[in-house]
Amino acid sequence: MDIRWLGHATFTLTEGDTTVLIDPWLTGNPAGAASADEIDCDTILLTHGHFDHISDLLPIAKRTGAKVLAIREIALELDEDLGENFCAGPVHGGTVEYDWGWARMVPAIHSSTTPKGTVSPAAGLVINFAGKTIYHLGDTALFSDLALPGKRDNIDVALMCIGGYFTMDRFDAVVAAQFVGADQIIPCHYNTFPPIATDAQAFKSDVQGTGAAEVIVLDPGGTHAI
Repeated sequence: MDIRWLGHATFTLTEGDTTVLIDPWLTGNPAGAASADEIDCDTILLTHGHFDHISDLLPIAKRTGAKVLAIREIALELDEDLGENFCAGPVHGGTVEYDWGWARMVPAIHSSTTPKGTVSPAAGLVINFAGKTIYHLGDTALFSDLALPGKRDNIDVALMCIGGYFTMDRFDAVVAAQFVGADQIIPCHYNTFPPIATDAQAFKSDVQGTGAAEVIVLDPGGTHAI
């Protein structure tokens, strides 16, 4: 199974002919490693409604016919454009099953308002795909409940924000790495804009110094196979 970082918080998970897309923002993304027109996927998973996570969701979903998972309030908004058969809208703790596995919404501490003005809670995503468990923390501050998903499922890879200002910084993310308990961590949500510039290699050194996890630092467009 391949995890590809497309810049900022956008990732794809791919095995064979199946691709899951997370938090699609490519158009206008200074760190975007692909165009929205290049992305083919079966499912789109959304952590929250800020423009830098949702902007390309509708055009990609309409072109590909991908099913969408978003928290309830955003799913109801998307239903207006996609139709309710396309969108699953759970809330925190809810799990949606797919042919490729499942995705469960868990809490994140952050704000969330869509470009159309829909306000909702923010979320993280625990994803079981190709027999592996991936935890995309979403945009979040450091809080102790980040430890809870790992109490239920062994986390193979955590996709973790480290940029600060809008989320936890790389220093808080070292503590988060110890809470999450993943085997591997891929940092994200950094260096896209000046306020979130940080040193991913220093984060890697600090985390691995604690023995909490192996850290995989990708360049935008890079792929990690597990």
